[in-house]
Amino acid sequence: MITRLLVANRGEIARRVFRTCRELGIETVAVCSDADARAPHTAEADYAVRLSGVTPAETYLAADRLLEACRASGADAVHPGYGFLSENAAFAQAVLDAGLVWVGPPPGAIAAMGSKPAAKALMAAAGVPVLPSLPAGEEPGPDWEFPVLVKASAGGGGRGMRVVRDPRELARQVASARREAEAAFGDGEVFAEPLLEGARHIEVQVLADRHGGVWALGERECSIQRRHQKVVEECPSPGVTAALRAELESAAVRAARAIGYTGAGTVEFLVKGERVAFLEMNTRLQVEHPVTELVYGVDLVRWQIEVAQGAALPPEPPRPSGHAVEVRLYAEDRDYLPQAGVLHRFEVPGGVRVDSGVESGSAVPPHYDALLAKIVGYGAGRDEAVRKVAWALRRAKIHGLTTNRDLLLDILKNQDFLRGDTHTGFLDRHPAGEPAPPSQLAVLAAALALAAANRERATVLRDLPAGWRNVRSQPRTARFEEAETVYDPLPEGVTVVEVACHAPSYRVVLESGGVRRAFDVARYGGGKVYVDGPGEAVTLTPVPRLPEPAGHVAPGSLLAPMPGTVLRIEVEAGARVEKGRPVLVLEAMKMEHLITAPAGGVVSAVHVEQGRQVEAGAVLAIIEEGES
Repeated sequence: MITRLLVANRGEIARRVFRTCRELGIETVAVCSDADARAPHTAEADYAVRLSGVTPAETYLAADRLLEACRASGADAVHPGYGFLSENAAFAQAVLDAGLVWVGPPPGAIAAMGSKPAAKALMAAAGVPVLPSLPAGEEPGPDWEFPVLVKASAGGGGRGMRVVRDPRELARQVASARREAEAAFGDGEVFAEPLLEGARHIEVQVLADRHGGVWALGERECSIQRRHQKVVEECPSPGVTAALRAELESAAVRAARAIGYTGAGTVEFLVKGERVAFLEMNTRLQVEHPVTELVYGVDLVRWQIEVAQGAALPPEPPRPSGHAVEVRLYAEDRDYLPQAGVLHRFEVPGGVRVDSGVESGSAVPPHYDALLAKIVGYGAGRDEAVRKVAWALRRAKIHGLTTNRDLLLDILKNQDFLRGDTHTGFLDRHPAGEPAPPSQLAVLAAALALAAANRERATVLRDLPAGWRNVRSQPRTARFEEAETVYDPLPEGVTVVEVACHAPSYRVVLESGGVRRAFDVARYGGGKVYVDGPGEAVTLTPVPRLPEPAGHVAPGSLLAPMPGTVLRIEVEAGARVEKGRPVLVLEAMKMEHLITAPAGGVVSAVHVEQGRQVEAGAVLAIIEEGES
């Protein structure tokens, strides 16, 4: 019987497993890198082991140190979570060889699915429909049609994946995918397969015991993706009929039985019209497992633990009820570039399930995936589930980092999405729009809150209004980079009902046109101002009245869009480049980011070296614009 379980992972998945362990009366052990020493998952466990001596990016891949942590903490079982070593057969075997319980599938099943090309051959033999594969290094034959998708043989999550539309680009993209796969999974093997554009990405949750029992718990719709990584998931799929569901579940059960699978796993398919093609089998718990849990009324982590202890599944799986929708809230900008830094405030209202690895005050390091939280809505029908998620997103207070909240809200109100018309190219068809400008009332609320805060900090004459003078020669104006407003006198038709401090923020209530609106205004350390109000969340940057002399960046400077490591430099000083020409490649959060020339010209200087760590905003190179 398991008494103390170590989770060989971090963030929201570690906290998710800990939650079930508490319900089962199992003690928990967290492991952490130096960057995660104060992370919520570290503080939440009964015991925590700091894995020093390796870089933060390597910590959760250091199998020997993870096993040492088991011995040091007295853990008698290991749950791998997802990502990192969760699909590493050698690690699973090492855990078993150490006399510990492995809360996952047998090493042989992991190995069978560890190489996607080999897995596809095995699935084809089991009668599961598959797409043809092209091993890396082989030239596509005349019958191959582009585009193709280059994929990492090990791992997933969009890492090591590249869409190639031009055969001349295949070699370069294969090399790039190999580097990224090696960094993320320790295995640089890649292959290519046809890209079925316009297809749905559908996956089936399976759960199997050691006694021959296998459940297929319906399907999840995972088609809305950016960079081949899922953004919105739901259960059931609005595009799957009862007949297609039966076909998918049957194929998933055959796949699980073919490799002697036990525990929780996911079989993924592409579906286009009547065509079904096996993608891969993830021999682990999936990020999006909560939607299945809500619809089927199961705790998949609990079943993982029970199966690992020898329990048998009931003869029949539970019946589904209702609908669940999950969105992934990432710390990233509108170009999907990951963000790192301090999350000053993180509050999501009730009515939804929130699985998160962060909380107010958390530091988000640049070494890992940028996922902040999964927000999951459940309802009797799809409309209710969507409405709950959108309501929670609009009212969440997220201060300190740029996130994809606006993108998620755009998706949830998109008419194609609401009709269930989704596929893997959804975001190409519906790219993120420009952010809406802040409303006049939101900017006014920020101005009034800042004025009130100034008076709170005043050491003399605190009863006088900010900026008061005997003779008013001009109205008082607050200027922000995004907008400005006159706040004394107030705009016509606007009345201030309340301005009060409710730490860590100010509550400002305004009435306009007979309607009252309440705003929450916060500022941290004199930086940006965050305004949360009805239907909008606005970030404003105050323009100082007397700006300090600042260092100037040379014209043509190419700045790092995020902190990261310089993987490769593509140009030399003195080279002429065209607009869009690759200049260098940064690695951040286990993914490669290509930095290109914003305009044609001459590279006058390169300020970084390969392997160097750079901060966001660092000058990488200078391109003097001109004809190239």
